[in-house]
Amino acid sequence: MPQFAPNSWEARADDNVMYGFTDLPSLHARGPVVLTHGTGINVHDVHGRSYLDANSGLWNMVAGFDHKGLAEAAKAQYDRFPGYHAFFGRLSDKTVELSEKLVEVSPFESGKVFFTNSGSEANDTMVKMLWFINTVMGRPEKRKIITRFNAYHGVTAVSASMTAKPYNQWFGLPLADFVHVECPHYWREGQPGESEAAFVARLAASLESRILAEGPETIAGFFAEPVMGAGGVIVPPMAYFPAVQAVLRKYDIPLISDEVICGFGRTGTVWGCESFGFQPDAIISSKNLTAGYFPMGAVILGPKLAAELMEASEKIEEFVHGFTASGNPVGCAVALKAIDVILNEGLIDNVRALAPQFRARMDALLEMPNIGEARGIGLMGALEAVKDKDTKTPFGPEVSVSERIANRCTDNGLICRPLGQAIVLCPPFIITPSEMDHMFDMLEKSLREVFAEVA
Repeated sequence: MPQFAPNSWEARADDNVMYGFTDLPSLHARGPVVLTHGTGINVHDVHGRSYLDANSGLWNMVAGFDHKGLAEAAKAQYDRFPGYHAFFGRLSDKTVELSEKLVEVSPFESGKVFFTNSGSEANDTMVKMLWFINTVMGRPEKRKIITRFNAYHGVTAVSASMTAKPYNQWFGLPLADFVHVECPHYWREGQPGESEAAFVARLAASLESRILAEGPETIAGFFAEPVMGAGGVIVPPMAYFPAVQAVLRKYDIPLISDEVICGFGRTGTVWGCESFGFQPDAIISSKNLTAGYFPMGAVILGPKLAAELMEASEKIEEFVHGFTASGNPVGCAVALKAIDVILNEGLIDNVRALAPQFRARMDALLEMPNIGEARGIGLMGALEAVKDKDTKTPFGPEVSVSERIANRCTDNGLICRPLGQAIVLCPPFIITPSEMDHMFDMLEKSLREVFAEVA
């Protein structure tokens, strides 16, 4: 454990903060990084050190850390009307405006929006909506939720049950009625000699077999991220979602697109579902919805689910669900500004413009003997570290290879994220070509240093 001055920021953090999703052996060896502010795509710590944040905070600070327009939108709304709920038919004008805007920019001709405070709460709410509809409408057995292994949908008890990650076993999860099917990672999960088309066909057939085994009448919905973000930026084959959707439509199972990470530009389109050619029945939004400047999530229902939820609610007089801060007027004002910034101030255009440079620099790192796969789309990507490239053999867990790489990157002035055996990059949308090259130069330096030690 590093020794910190008794009243240093690091010592105060260790004394009082319960860390989440933090590698504790690494933390004990190095201590926390305590940040004070950000400028552009960089963040700065209490010692005056600067880091290029290639994680966009946690995928979400896409307009950078000091966008004046977003801060001013929040300040103006705090002065005008700082807070309210959305219960009992009383809500702020900004809540109405944001609902209109989200339906307008969605893939739906019409719909309804329900606000939450995070993506986890939005996924949890969507599950409750499906259960509510089916129970009130006389289908109480229609409760099962299908997600994919290695998916990430949140940390509430329900959304964690959807998150098919091994660590949830330590919470006694998943709850009953949550079903997990194959992850669409062709590089890792494809069988020897299996073509990508055959891989897709196998996964679609497996999904149909699982639906039949469970009973189609028991399946309430299928949730999927267009690109699995916290699973390690798993980009599915382009034919995957059309094949999956065909199966779901055959059995009248709603498809919910979890766009918490992909939504509002990360893949180069407004919604990830647009990048992969499928039409969802509902969308889950958060993160980029406010460009990270306010905690907010949203469930955007397409016309069919919106009508069903209204019919079920009218049967018992109300939809008995909500949060105190749902539709907070400050958050809605920030989200309205963030959507405008992303769509109309050139941010999504910059994602599209720089995606080829991002991809080329990722692919160049495949020349390294210990990088097995470079995958990504838009401005999200991952590099998979391997001990043996030909056999795709990973490093042993004792090496903690991705944590080592991320720590070395931090030492070299770059923040990136370790996920399994991969290093994930998701820079802010305002990154410039020169900043992009600087980001990859620091990453390459760090990779070479670590692989020289462990390979």
